[in-house]
Amino acid sequence: MAQQPQEFYSSQTKTFQRQLKTIKQKLFASSMLRLGVFVLICFGVYFFFGDARGVVATLILGSALFLFLISRHSDLTFQKKLFQELIAINKKELKALKREVFDFHEGNEFKEDMHYYSQDIDLFGKGSFYQYLNRTATGEGATALAKKLKSNAIDNIKNKQEAIQELSEKAAWRQDFSAYAALSKSETSTATVLHLLKNHSFFIPKIMQVLPLVFSVLSVGVFAALFLDFIGFKQVLLWFFVGLGISGIYIKKVNDLSAKTSKIQEVFQQYHYLLMQIETTHFASAKLNDLQKKIAVENEKASKIAHIFSRKLDALDQRNNMLFGIFANGFLLWDLYQSFHIEQWIKSYGQKAEDWFAVIAKIDAFNSLANFSFNHPNYTFPEITEGKSVIIARDFVHPLLDPAKAVTNNFSIENQQFFIITGANMAGKSTFLRTVSLGILMANLGLPVCASSFSYSPIKLITSMRTSDSLTDDESYFFSELKRLKFIVDKIQEDNYFIILDEILKGTNSTDKALGSRKFIEKLVASHSTGIIATHDLSLCEVEKDHDEVKNYYFDAEIINDELHFDYTLKNGIAQNMNASFLLRKMKIVDD
Repeated sequence: MAQQPQEFYSSQTKTFQRQLKTIKQKLFASSMLRLGVFVLICFGVYFFFGDARGVVATLILGSALFLFLISRHSDLTFQKKLFQELIAINKKELKALKREVFDFHEGNEFKEDMHYYSQDIDLFGKGSFYQYLNRTATGEGATALAKKLKSNAIDNIKNKQEAIQELSEKAAWRQDFSAYAALSKSETSTATVLHLLKNHSFFIPKIMQVLPLVFSVLSVGVFAALFLDFIGFKQVLLWFFVGLGISGIYIKKVNDLSAKTSKIQEVFQQYHYLLMQIETTHFASAKLNDLQKKIAVENEKASKIAHIFSRKLDALDQRNNMLFGIFANGFLLWDLYQSFHIEQWIKSYGQKAEDWFAVIAKIDAFNSLANFSFNHPNYTFPEITEGKSVIIARDFVHPLLDPAKAVTNNFSIENQQFFIITGANMAGKSTFLRTVSLGILMANLGLPVCASSFSYSPIKLITSMRTSDSLTDDESYFFSELKRLKFIVDKIQEDNYFIILDEILKGTNSTDKALGSRKFIEKLVASHSTGIIATHDLSLCEVEKDHDEVKNYYFDAEIINDELHFDYTLKNGIAQNMNASFLLRKMKIVDD
């Protein structure tokens, strides 16, 4: 039996807390060891003082050991941060299981006024489905996830389901991926990196592949000659200035390259870890397998190539240490050597980097979808059909509602049917519309839905549930609504959509509204559209008498012992009980 989310996250938290404690102990020991080596170097210099060879040997050997310990300490520090991030991930998931998700990104920047459905179904913003779903660890992943949510794509749903199911079972792998990404976040976007790589003007001549190496060997010979008293310091200084002169020819362009590449070094340092995560994992599903193949480079691992570039960029960045930069360029032609190899990398792999970034963003987005699946083991993956019915759902409910309180419904609708739903205020009409809308969206994404069974014939979604006036555009509420309805009419002429409407034509008088609403519904029915409209206008229910495709449903409300009661259950027929007058009296807004 698969491990339950609560059990998994609790176990992971305890495991990483133990490992963090061990790493902290190793870090303390490492700090003490570095201090001891530093003291020994000082003692060695003091002991051999007056013996140049002894002092030099002590400094060289001591420095080499000290640098090794620094590198080891840096690795331990990284491990410490990794465990801290993994602990934070699991603690946040434990909170998310209690529906406490406000620590996650809201996605307000992805809101889109004229989108097919995003404004109507709380897709983005505080308490939104995006915030409930999102576990992306990169900015590009967050954008890719938002793009998926807004895509309205109905292709390859079974492939999407397989990928989500496979990643759902790789919970530890997903957490490692997210932790590595979170640790190495860079302020530079991948779009900036790609622009630099695509628009770089090459300036280092081919001779620089060899000249710096030859010059460095000759520099070693110069120092050997000085040590053996064949030449003096004047000759060494002359050689030094020759090196600076050669480097100085390209100094302006190297400075420009260094300024640009210093911003992208962290990006490749981060992405080499993420590429390694993808490369070293076996994926069985076609979609994940295709993504894995897309990052592949012939005869070499993408992660290694990215890591090499990161190191080359870091090596060039060492020139910013003035003392090192002067001597390295004077004796090794450092800038020219590093710049040549950076340019060679850009020529060889600059175009491939775009594939790497795109794949990582898509995997990051899929991680969120898989995490949702893992956190909801009782949800159902829709059975994809091509039958007459668009949706046949049992025990269907909105995923953001508290499962302890939520009322489920059975619901089925056939292609080209149109349902009119009536009911009192607060009886559940709007919530049900959002349940159906989100169910379609989730099914199209390949996600499991909150139902005990869900048969689904893929269809795109379009809605009109929330319309607002615009003071900045000098636009009335009614005109805004008309524009939205025109948007829907235009779109259904291009493709097949599931239409969901909530109380249309609210911006006009009741007689005009009733007539206009009826004509609009009849137009939709005549276009062979499928959908639902919720309304308080009972006269619209008369459309059922003239059109077999139209069916009436309602949500009931009852007043029992002077209290309003709802059962939130979808029923056949037309609502008989309304509650506006009762609520006005109950809240003492009007007199009895």
